[in-house]
Amino acid sequence: MEQVQALVIQYFSTSNQELNIGGLPISQIADQYGTPFFVYDQGIILQKWLALRNALPPEFEISYSVKANPNPTILKLFLAQGLGLEIASAGELNLALQAGCTPDKILFAGPGKTEAELELALKHGIGEIHIESFKECDRISSLSRKLGIIAKIAIRINPSQEAQGGAMQMGGKSAPFGIDEEMLDSILDQILDDPYLELRGIHLFTGTQILDYQVLITQYRKGLEIAQKVATRLQKPLHRIDFGGGYGIPYFTNEVPLDLTKLNIELTQLIAETKQNPLFNGTEFLIEPGRYLVGEAGIYVARINDIKISRGKKFLILDGGMNHHLAASGNLGQVIKRNYPVAILNKLTETAIETVDVVGPLCTPLDTLARAIQLPTAAIGDLIGVFQSGAYGRTASPLGFLSHPTPPEVWVENGEHSLIRQRYNYESLDKQT
Repeated sequence: MEQVQALVIQYFSTSNQELNIGGLPISQIADQYGTPFFVYDQGIILQKWLALRNALPPEFEISYSVKANPNPTILKLFLAQGLGLEIASAGELNLALQAGCTPDKILFAGPGKTEAELELALKHGIGEIHIESFKECDRISSLSRKLGIIAKIAIRINPSQEAQGGAMQMGGKSAPFGIDEEMLDSILDQILDDPYLELRGIHLFTGTQILDYQVLITQYRKGLEIAQKVATRLQKPLHRIDFGGGYGIPYFTNEVPLDLTKLNIELTQLIAETKQNPLFNGTEFLIEPGRYLVGEAGIYVARINDIKISRGKKFLILDGGMNHHLAASGNLGQVIKRNYPVAILNKLTETAIETVDVVGPLCTPLDTLARAIQLPTAAIGDLIGVFQSGAYGRTASPLGFLSHPTPPEVWVENGEHSLIRQRYNYESLDKQT
């Protein structure tokens, strides 16, 4: 409950024991659109974006990682702020273009890109394709030769172990992502001898959900070290160094927010050092956050449909669950399942006096959104909210499992709400939008 209280104080408000999002009572939104649903507050997204922009030196550019939440309304909001978009599939490429992103502001990373995806990206002339393997490099070269164009590429690098950190360490070990650092010279030999490939930069592949600014600085220093080696081979500065994403938000008890003030101090020093090195003259630095920008702006809201006691344990059974929010169930990368911040949204100021499990309607014990959590006395019809749900929520979940209706997405802006993705009912044969 302490986490929920801290979030409410920082980003939301209450009236008559009820959560307000963007100044609107959550029950008003639930009555309008039905439950379950995701709701996002534009004001919180802009607050996070401005805080990050102010913490970064002007030499740093920002691209939003579409995978965090690909809703077109969110993409358009970031494009209006001047951000680029980082994509990981042809589908995300199409979403980016449909949202109005110019191709040169699109970066394409991700393992296993198909030939069709690569050709689509090359035909649109996107800003960079980040190569993940020697074979992918061959494919890009072959396609570029066929199309009669020069491909703009960057090398995604899986660095050595000393650059790792975060809740999910993704680099520094065997991985399907990126080129191992020790293979850097070999991939450079392949690229620099190819007239159809233009090497523009590197992309550092490390980890995600990082809350320690010192981990980020260690990674950035490693990235600069690698970039200097590449620039030396090229005998000129790189166009761009993409430090990746990884900026985290505190989901669980005892986690603290990333310290942007200290990060700014360290980054300012880092930039000052690079200005003394001619191999970084004119090089653009870039990060591609997703979760950090949108995670705290979203809440998943479901209604209690049943309450039961089984062998002494009390269950609150909702009308939505892990089919809508796999991450909150702990089945999206968690080894030890821990509870997201969860609350009864219409009883926020009541005392938590009972221990319950909060579960969804699916026929699997995995469908648990909170385990042994303390909440006020619940009643059928109460609204349960899962906070920190703006990233890796709806589209990171098995929406088709058991064919329950999909959750709509609601946008709150300047005290007004609007539907930005409709509910899809499998049984009614409605078309999904």
